[in-house]
Amino acid sequence: MQKENPLNYLFVEDEPVNYRASIEKYLFQWKWFVLGVIMALLAAYVYLRYTPNQYEVNAAILIDDEDKGGGIASELEAFKDLGLMGDAKTSIDTEIDVLKSRTLIQRTVKDLGINVTYHTIAKIRARQYYKNSSPVIVNFLKKDSSFFNLDTSFTILPKGKTEFLVQSEDEELIIEGFYGEKIEDLFGGVIVTPTDPLNVELDEGAVIKISPFKEVANHYLEKISIETKSKKSSVLVLSLKDEVKLKAEDILNNLVLQYNQDAIEDKQLIAKNTNDFINSRISDISVELADVDLGVETYKTDNKLTDIEYEAGLVLESNSELEKQIVDLTAQIKLIDYVQNYMTNNKEDLIPSNLGLKDETTSQSTLNYNQLLLERNRILTGSSRMNPTVINLEAQIDNLRKSIEQSLVNLRRSLALSLNEARIQENKLNSKRALAPKQEREFQDIKRKQLIVETLYLYLLEKREENAITLAVTAPNAKLLDVADGSSKPVEPRKKIVFLIAIVLGLAIPFVILYIRSLLDNKIHTVEEVEKEVEAPVLGDIPTTGSEKKMIITEKDNSNVAESFRLLRTNVGFMLPQNKEGGKSIFVTSTIGNEGKTFVSLNLANALTLINKRVLLIGADIRKPKISQYLNIEPKVGLTNYLIDHHLEVADVLTDSRQSNLDVIASGPIPPNPSELLTNGRFDEVLAYGRKHYDFVIVDTAPVNIVTDTLLLANLADLFIYVVRANYLDKRLLSVPKKMFENKRLPNMAILINDTNYEKKGYGYGYSYGYGYTETKKSWWKKAG
Repeated sequence: MQKENPLNYLFVEDEPVNYRASIEKYLFQWKWFVLGVIMALLAAYVYLRYTPNQYEVNAAILIDDEDKGGGIASELEAFKDLGLMGDAKTSIDTEIDVLKSRTLIQRTVKDLGINVTYHTIAKIRARQYYKNSSPVIVNFLKKDSSFFNLDTSFTILPKGKTEFLVQSEDEELIIEGFYGEKIEDLFGGVIVTPTDPLNVELDEGAVIKISPFKEVANHYLEKISIETKSKKSSVLVLSLKDEVKLKAEDILNNLVLQYNQDAIEDKQLIAKNTNDFINSRISDISVELADVDLGVETYKTDNKLTDIEYEAGLVLESNSELEKQIVDLTAQIKLIDYVQNYMTNNKEDLIPSNLGLKDETTSQSTLNYNQLLLERNRILTGSSRMNPTVINLEAQIDNLRKSIEQSLVNLRRSLALSLNEARIQENKLNSKRALAPKQEREFQDIKRKQLIVETLYLYLLEKREENAITLAVTAPNAKLLDVADGSSKPVEPRKKIVFLIAIVLGLAIPFVILYIRSLLDNKIHTVEEVEKEVEAPVLGDIPTTGSEKKMIITEKDNSNVAESFRLLRTNVGFMLPQNKEGGKSIFVTSTIGNEGKTFVSLNLANALTLINKRVLLIGADIRKPKISQYLNIEPKVGLTNYLIDHHLEVADVLTDSRQSNLDVIASGPIPPNPSELLTNGRFDEVLAYGRKHYDFVIVDTAPVNIVTDTLLLANLADLFIYVVRANYLDKRLLSVPKKMFENKRLPNMAILINDTNYEKKGYGYGYSYGYGYTETKKSWWKKAG
């Protein structure tokens, strides 16, 4: 004999999933899916009907993102190498942040006045007017802070060619007014004018809504989208979706306009500060130049000099170049003093540039410093000092300012040394001119001072003109490539997508509900569920009767239920022992009450009588008798009477059932001690009588999971029919028949499924194959349930 391998127990093949049965279970509920799709499509239609269309508008601008630090001084090269100076991408991201700043959006909203909107008069869905599409225009004369915080609406109704009515939001206040005249009592004064004065009477009026200014700005701040056209591109694409296409176009165009105005103002700030500095210096030097000229005149008058220039020219011809050098060095030192004094007194202002310092490094550093300071101030308009870009710029500005200050100190020191050397050379020449008159030397000093002041004065006048030109031709920061425009077809809501989602939800919601219902369902439904848990043979299943009638089977009845009892009768014949003499005893029981064991006992007995078998039906469920009720009989004595009274014979408790070949022993009155009565030996005599005088004895017993009555009589049965009611018995209670069968507590036990719905695929076997059997009609919602 081959030894079984113990490892085989570790590998148990899973039962194959019956996908067809799972699908058919949902297909049987097709009416719920159809209803779900219809309801979802209806909801989608309502949604599309009352949801305003949204139009998408796009605009494209080119950002001037050229290296703003062109010609950066050598001191800043180290920062650029470390990545602290930023790059073009960082600049583009910063411009996007500036474009989406709350300040620019608020200025756009205020400039366009879109916190005031015009709508049609409608109870459900109002269409929005814009500009000349509105029948009337309302001019608000007092737009103060309280006006921009209003959240209200009012309605204007035309009354005639010259009159109209103003109705408040709550419809309590009504004001009469005339077109073109001021209404003092409405928002501090308004003037209403018709868009088309010739058709005033034909207009239906309008609803004017005033929304809080900041809420409108925040609304569009969230809706506006700004992205680069590609990763390495400096072109920004601005997008906006709105109910009114023209309104969206105006918002994007005005936003770009506000952005360029800010950029121009920032760029002009350097020129304005430089202009103010130059004008102040020209004013000071004018006074100084007048004093010098007066000194020349006084000196000539006091010393009675006439043509000093000619005489001085003869003497100073040899050292003219040296004097030019002294003049130039002195002027450079004065300019350095002016700039140092300005930087000391103006920590946060721009440094005057292009003043003529011959040190290119210092001049270029000054330009870079001004551009970085301007960039930081412009970003601060839409951000805070905690912005990483601002922190980076402030660090660069501090380093660059220190570098400029040190460069000026070094440059002044170098110029001072050069000036000292030039004066030493001049002194040497003066010693050679010992014979020159004293007046000549003194006059020469005065003349030199006059020349220095005059040269500086003329230089500042020239720079003022150059700065004025720069101030007049400042270019915007962004070039508008494509003005705001979009398709005339709405982009939202997308009808096909909405209907597709509706269909999906219409199918998904019933599926989820049915699936959850299936998960929460703990009832027995199919024969397969019983067979999977209990290995006892199955005699068949009894379909749902669909009526209150208890006696179903008759000789001419060909219904599904009647045929199921005929099949049960045949299967019972195979289960009963064939070589045993006398009548066969068939016990019918169940797990709990109301599973239909009495119904099965009665109709099985009737089915046996139809084949001319004599049947005795015994109501052994003496705790809860039902046979008398089902047969509509009122016997005077029953099984309980026989078990108690030893003077009674079995024949004395027999009752005519009004059915041929069927006798009944009813349960009788309910005793206080059913178990003791059933085991006193008298029930054995009843069963022996039945075996002797009848072909079949059918015993309706008590449920086995409630009382022990049935188990006490189990050894007397030739066959035990264990009734399991579908859609009623808890799956967990299948453990009761399972243990009864495995432990052989009920001899020759077989399962019968009662109250199945054979119309559902996989539910019962069905008995409607081509014989014209009638069936009980049910409403479609009950069938789908």
